[in-house]
Amino acid sequence: MPDIGDSARAAAEAAARQSYGKLIAFLAARSRDVAGAEDALADAFAEALVRWPQTGVPTHPEAWLLTVARRRTTDRHRRHAVREAALPHLRLIGEELEEEAVREKLPDERLGLLFACAHPAIDASVRAPLILQTVLGFDAATIASAFLVSPATMSQRLVRAKTRIRQAGIPFRVPERPEMAERLSAVLEAIYAAFSEGWADAGGTESRRRNLASEAIWLGQLVARLMPDEPEALCLLSLMLHAEARRPARRDTEGKFVPLAEQDVRLWDAGLIAEADALLVRAGFFETMGRYHIEAAIQSVHAARRMTGRTDWPALAIFYEALTTITASPVAAVNRAVAVAYAGNPANGLALLDAIGDPRLDQYQPYWAARAELLSLVGHAEEANQAYGLAIGLETDPAVRAFLERKRAGVAAG
Repeated sequence: MPDIGDSARAAAEAAARQSYGKLIAFLAARSRDVAGAEDALADAFAEALVRWPQTGVPTHPEAWLLTVARRRTTDRHRRHAVREAALPHLRLIGEELEEEAVREKLPDERLGLLFACAHPAIDASVRAPLILQTVLGFDAATIASAFLVSPATMSQRLVRAKTRIRQAGIPFRVPERPEMAERLSAVLEAIYAAFSEGWADAGGTESRRRNLASEAIWLGQLVARLMPDEPEALCLLSLMLHAEARRPARRDTEGKFVPLAEQDVRLWDAGLIAEADALLVRAGFFETMGRYHIEAAIQSVHAARRMTGRTDWPALAIFYEALTTITASPVAAVNRAVAVAYAGNPANGLALLDAIGDPRLDQYQPYWAARAELLSLVGHAEEANQAYGLAIGLETDPAVRAFLERKRAGVAAG
């Protein structure tokens, strides 16, 4: 029989994963104090871990957490004697929130929070990281790793950004169309980063990461509906759906990692692929072609293997060259080198890989895996073995690490 304490902790953790961004957005929408909302919600989760094992999990955990967090916010104002005249108003808001909580009609303010975090008053370099933390609950260390800066630097930037929101009184609302366009890039970047974190769980076994992928797709759908004539919003959703369609094929029946080129296309979700391609076709009616348009086209090329039985590597090499030009991304450059090699010229691919020269790739596992693969293709077995060793050392997923070890063993066997 499961322990009630374990059940309560699991319920609190589930509420944290599923409702974090929604509750933060709701608490901060009126106060503009994102940091204060985060502190209040952290207190509420802590109290849940103490009280729920004793009293049982409430019928509506999200509503319970919201009510406790709201009370913590009111208490904090009272303790610090801040804006005493506003306390009656805070109590009135609290009563409204409790009424809504009872009815389970908590409005979802996340879309407004997305665009608030992308406000021009916020430094451009921290807009996407701020969205990842406030809307999706990423910690500063994870965000810092994704944006290739130190955790301390990222933490400082995030604190300054939250202070800016409060001091400038930035409204939590979906902006008018002219304002929306200038904030879109940061919003899409954050959604894609969230999806990428969820996509890293190839087997879909880690609930937090799986939820992130689902949340990112949901947010992408919201933005695409909000901006149906914005091709980059359509294409971001397209590429996420294309990738998600392949999730069932990323592990075999024994749990082993299966690389894209070896996946059984019959396991891909045909419905998601059709939806993704339809979005790409819609985006094609617009004259512009940006980063996400190219990335969605790359995904569509891979999906075409369902029909042709082969991967069009020359086309992928062209798309990755365009993506590298637009983004100057070393990751795109690595993928271009691999595509050139698989298109029939491994020596040129290796030369392109050598020419990237970005020190950030030293800690990037796919770079070393790609380098090992291309070295093995040109017959440099000893160097390939060393590169595989570095890739294995950087990989945290046991299934992927085992795959790389099998590849290295194959090189050693000649």
